[in-house]
Amino acid sequence: MSIIPQGEDVRRAVKWISEMRKDDPSADPRKLVEEACLKFNLSPMDAEYLGRWVKETT
Repeated sequence: MSIIPQGEDVRRAVKWISEMRKDDPSADPRKLVEEACLKFNLSPMDAEYLGRWVKETT
């Protein structure tokens, strides 16, 4: 069982990363996660979830 953060910031970060990847498919996913964490002020748990999500969708 995995923990899925329900926060609005995580949802916005996922949407933002998806848009960035559409604009630039060659963008480094790890870099996008780092930027999203700073941009949306994500907690460490949220950042971990986002990292796993990016890894699974790459």
